[in-house]
Amino acid sequence: MKLFSLFEHFAAKHAKSCAKRFNYGTAGFRDNWTQLDSIVFRMGALAAVRSLDKNGSAVGLMITASHNPEDDNGVKIIDSCGEMLESSWEAIASDIANSENEHLYAKFADLINDKELNQRTALVFIARDTRKSSLELANAAIDGVRAIGGEYTDFCLLTTPQLHFIVHCFNTNGSYGEPSEEGYYKKLSQAFSKINSIPPSNHNLVVDCANGVGAEKIKKLTDYIDKKFFNPELCNIGNGILNYKCGADFVKLNQLPPEGVELKANTRYASFDGDADRIVYYFLDLSTSKFCLMDGDKIAVLFMSYLKELLDKMHLADELDFCVVQTAYANGNSTDYIRNVLKVETACVPTGVKHLHSRAQQSDIAVYFEANGHGTALISNKAENKIKQSMDSEVKQHLLNFIDLINQTNGDAISDLLVVETILNNRQISINDWSKFYNDLPNRQLKVSVTNKNAIKTTFDETRCVAPDGLQNAINEVVQKFGTKARSFVRPSGTEDIVRVYAEAQTQEQANLLAQEVAAVVEKMI
Repeated sequence: MKLFSLFEHFAAKHAKSCAKRFNYGTAGFRDNWTQLDSIVFRMGALAAVRSLDKNGSAVGLMITASHNPEDDNGVKIIDSCGEMLESSWEAIASDIANSENEHLYAKFADLINDKELNQRTALVFIARDTRKSSLELANAAIDGVRAIGGEYTDFCLLTTPQLHFIVHCFNTNGSYGEPSEEGYYKKLSQAFSKINSIPPSNHNLVVDCANGVGAEKIKKLTDYIDKKFFNPELCNIGNGILNYKCGADFVKLNQLPPEGVELKANTRYASFDGDADRIVYYFLDLSTSKFCLMDGDKIAVLFMSYLKELLDKMHLADELDFCVVQTAYANGNSTDYIRNVLKVETACVPTGVKHLHSRAQQSDIAVYFEANGHGTALISNKAENKIKQSMDSEVKQHLLNFIDLINQTNGDAISDLLVVETILNNRQISINDWSKFYNDLPNRQLKVSVTNKNAIKTTFDETRCVAPDGLQNAINEVVQKFGTKARSFVRPSGTEDIVRVYAEAQTQEQANLLAQEVAAVVEKMI
């Protein structure tokens, strides 16, 4: 078979050498980079097969471990629509990753023959983050594509959202934008420049780039925008260890600024993660002299409030359905604000961006963010057509430019940064004003080590336990002691042998105690 003329040569070069089992999840595969050579080779080959399955459309393959430590790495496949890999193919990816070396040829031959893919040519777009191990793993991915007889383009260093963008643009024949890194900067910068006619009253913006690929890319973006309108000060631009005591995950989990960053008055701060698909904001609250975090919940509220405001002005809001998609980790007061103040529906889905993105696609205007800062907004074709068909007005053009500023293919820290800055500037509000939309309920997260995390089964939205018997009733009894604002849930971790406990209550002391008591229940019953 022509497709397999070089397969065994490359497969032997990247033979599997460990017995560890891998499971393809929302983040693809992640582990210490030394364990990933054969996995990445196989995913390069599988990405080529997926391209064949999509009639030769480009499929993306990203080498990154996002917010993980620098010694980790990972690989994930970006589907032809520019979104995450279709769920049915996740099982195929896991099966291929765990196959024994001697069975690998047959696995791919069967997959190609079953789907009758022999007469097509595959195309895979490959990119990587700045980890030292990423170039070596990218070369393994290239060998995987070549093993199937496919073609590839190596985009070298990109943020994960940039590769999502490029794949989508290429497969839509440029209707969404030019399928290149330069095309990404052009689309965002042009939209930003059109929508921001007045320079911001407060230029003080500091962006922590987590010593990752986002540093180089946001520098390039600033070359496309007038410095009077956007000129952030950058820190952690590659002079330190990736994600170490910096970045969105560190800031969110520790409720602290990055190490070495001293918060100053009247200054906005934002942190990316290692591959620039997460963002959180924060600032120094002068009334308390304390650090104040603006996480994914706060960003989602800002996005939706602005979209709804513009559509109200165009008298289109009543013709469209709106939704903010959250997970169980969303702060209870954010959900109350969205429902009762914005008058927008909320939906709760399992942890993992693929679940949020999927639910968001069911609404005309949807915003989704995990509390960790990964998210975006989706505008349906129906909604965009209604906007375009409406009477010409300044609001209409403003909204169309605003939509162009959003990377709808995936959560994108750079795009989200520009969106937040645009909203604050056009509304003429400060980050402190934004923080006052609602006050977060105090919360606490704990990890509980257990012998069998899989003994716990939850409802679809992960807010309640359905197994083992009696666990949810025991949690309910604890929660009732802490008042009407209290809630707590537990769920098995998808990446560690632990159970995660989340609790929130009226005060921090109550949230801490609630989390501890629920953790004790888990330890006793599991």
